[in-house]
Amino acid sequence: MTEELEHVKCLIIGSGPAGYTAAIYAARADLKPVMITGMQMGGQLTQTTDVENFPGYPGGVMGPDMMEDFRKQAERFGTDIRFGYVSAVDFSGPVHKVVVDDVKTILADTVIISTGASAKYLGLESEQKYNGFGVSACAVCDGFFFKNQDVAIVGAGDTAAEEATYLSKLCNKVYMLVRRDEFRASKAMVKRVLNTPNIEVLYNTETKEILGDNKAVTGVRVVNNQTQEERDLAVTGFFVAIGHKPNTDIFRDWLDMDETGYIITNPDSTSTKIPGVFVSGDAQDKIFRQAITAAGTGCMAALEAERYLAAKEYE
Repeated sequence: MTEELEHVKCLIIGSGPAGYTAAIYAARADLKPVMITGMQMGGQLTQTTDVENFPGYPGGVMGPDMMEDFRKQAERFGTDIRFGYVSAVDFSGPVHKVVVDDVKTILADTVIISTGASAKYLGLESEQKYNGFGVSACAVCDGFFFKNQDVAIVGAGDTAAEEATYLSKLCNKVYMLVRRDEFRASKAMVKRVLNTPNIEVLYNTETKEILGDNKAVTGVRVVNNQTQEERDLAVTGFFVAIGHKPNTDIFRDWLDMDETGYIITNPDSTSTKIPGVFVSGDAQDKIFRQAITAAGTGCMAALEAERYLAAKEYE
């Protein structure tokens, strides 16, 4: 006896803003989408507290609550949402094979990849303890909550420099912690940082521990890696800007990616070099990385999947 393979029109991999929005549009187009949520159902926003920059929530919303709203809306239109993870894919044929939980194979006419990206952290226990309570990996998302306060940001690249200058417009003081004796950022971004009066750059500086009162961040202990001198900085916010890693390793043998792992799509499209495979959200967006932009590309991917299937019907 051989297992009868399930065949679906549209399979969505991932369940953040991009995946759920793709599901809403695909379901309304009668593509009868099946979603494999991944092990972190709802994506990065389930680790976020207040979200105040997503339209439609004038009073703000908790990240997990917003993702629950997205899920309910996707289910309302008939999306088949299944908890699990994709363990292998085969995009070699006209119908795509996707293995779920190492055991079940699904055949899909179209696949929408919405696996997102994960922020890189320093790996400190105290960093995880206060994640969402003063520790953040997104200054644009959370900087507003630290208005007129003192904060620290760790990183030395363009993203760190950009986020430090963003925070400088909101915060009283920004300590920028740079591990080496120079930036990795472009000269233009470095010039912008150095010309901002309320940013203090601490070179050769590494984070030893996030300090707090068991409720929120109250400071950060840093060490000069040349002199070994330790110092406590009184801050209420600690921002990590050392990069993101897209959750795309499983697709590496099939799709074009940049050096970091972001999937490369065709110009002005969510389509990839494999017909019928589309990518939305932070799996392909290394620039904006916002919930609203992820949702927008989820919409785009579903519309493109619908058009792809419609065109095949008339071949």
